[in-house]
Amino acid sequence: MYPGKYAATHPDRAAFVMASTGESVSYSEFEARANKLTHLLQNEGLRRQDHYSIMMENNNRYLEACAAGERAGLYYTCINSFLTADELAYILDNSESQILITSMSKLEVAIDAVSQSSKVRKVLVVDADANELPDGFEDYATTCQSFPATPIDNERLGTSMLYSSGTTGRPKGIIRPLPEQPPADALPMYDFLGQLWHYREDMIYLSPAPLYHSAPQAAVNLTIRQGGTVIIMERFDPEAYLSLIEQYSVSHSQLVPTMFSRMLKLPEAVRKSYDLSSLEIAVHAAAPCPVMVKQQMIEWWGPIIHEYYGATEGLGFSACDTQEWLAHPGTVGKIVLGELAVLDDEMQPLPQGTPGTLWFKTATEFEYHNDPEKTAEATSSDGEMTTVGDVGYVDEDGFLFLTDRKTFMIISGGVNIYPQESEDLLIAHPKVADAAVFGVPNVDLGEEVKAVIQVVPGTVENESLTEELLAYLAEHLSRQKIPRSIDYIAQMPRLPTGKLYKRLLRDQYWGAGESRIV
Repeated sequence: MYPGKYAATHPDRAAFVMASTGESVSYSEFEARANKLTHLLQNEGLRRQDHYSIMMENNNRYLEACAAGERAGLYYTCINSFLTADELAYILDNSESQILITSMSKLEVAIDAVSQSSKVRKVLVVDADANELPDGFEDYATTCQSFPATPIDNERLGTSMLYSSGTTGRPKGIIRPLPEQPPADALPMYDFLGQLWHYREDMIYLSPAPLYHSAPQAAVNLTIRQGGTVIIMERFDPEAYLSLIEQYSVSHSQLVPTMFSRMLKLPEAVRKSYDLSSLEIAVHAAAPCPVMVKQQMIEWWGPIIHEYYGATEGLGFSACDTQEWLAHPGTVGKIVLGELAVLDDEMQPLPQGTPGTLWFKTATEFEYHNDPEKTAEATSSDGEMTTVGDVGYVDEDGFLFLTDRKTFMIISGGVNIYPQESEDLLIAHPKVADAAVFGVPNVDLGEEVKAVIQVVPGTVENESLTEELLAYLAEHLSRQKIPRSIDYIAQMPRLPTGKLYKRLLRDQYWGAGESRIV
């Protein structure tokens, strides 16, 4: 998030706008704010390749908190703002963060987490009342104010060190080598993504997702480096999203499939009441998009939708535009970075069209921070390939299809079942707001397929609905893939990024037998 020349050539252009308030921060003001924080971090003794963390909701200080690290040669870790104190403390210590930047709304969690941390020695709190802060906590703006608004003398490129979402286990930090170069020279991955996503100067980017996630991080970073303007939604709302496209003549955006689904469930009159003609590119990622959801979005938005698949670790990318997807429904595109192999559990190649673990010839170096065992587990014995446990296959035309995550596979009576097909179908059903499918204990089979459903408001959860949903699945799936039972839940444990905390659902069954969710 380095504005570079644009702070001088276009000082009055908006670097970002907060969607709910309309607050606009110019490139010159953004540059000054980032420089002040950079001086502060340096004054606190942070040196090149040291670490600090950011844990707060989307707000008007988030981008500068990242930008300071990018010009001071630091690793900055953006942490899920919904974590508990224990989870936050683990990441603070694992990342070796010396400084934490948080907000008043997260203060209670931060205080508890820092009391458990042996690494953090200062906390900066956005929008704080200094009189209400404990020792070691300081008001962000007041503390930054005394430092220069000019660049530090020895600017060096820094970058993010993000953590996996922890949906299947404890979060893991993904760290890449940091070359000693000026911050104006971006990492090659960002140059590649800028071309892939058709970014350009003067673009208007609408960011509907939490800024701690890898995809918004990359998208917003690139927009600032291109001299564009970012519209930051504090939280996603389907109708508000459409209204912002019209209000700001948005040209680019990035979403997750659950956002598509929520917009499609708006009344048709509402959906079609907004002018979306300015939108040039809408990228979606984070999870494969259900075929029926994607088809409906294409009917509505046309050829502006682009799909891409890229692991958090940046091992390789595949991408496709609308026309390619229509010719190969369900694909996440052709490989455009890195070499892909589809292998079985013995690391042997599988026939074309047969699902297996996806291994990439490493496109960018990385390791799991402070976790050599996990790094080795994700790396082939010869060190040439890496995996994140995704399962998929490649068709005869070279398009990649994702089947599921290996960790989500259900083994029922010796048969391997991937639940993504069932989930995609259920989410597309008009009475279903969200769905999760996973394995639960079965004495005879080892595991059986279970579905947990969040219904659309106004829908009655009863046996009749269960029978309707199972009959619907039976029209599309073979018998072994269909859930044996359906439970209902008021709110699915899904992150705003679209990631489903499936582990939390599974644990309720595996930890207490066949107890139902209430």
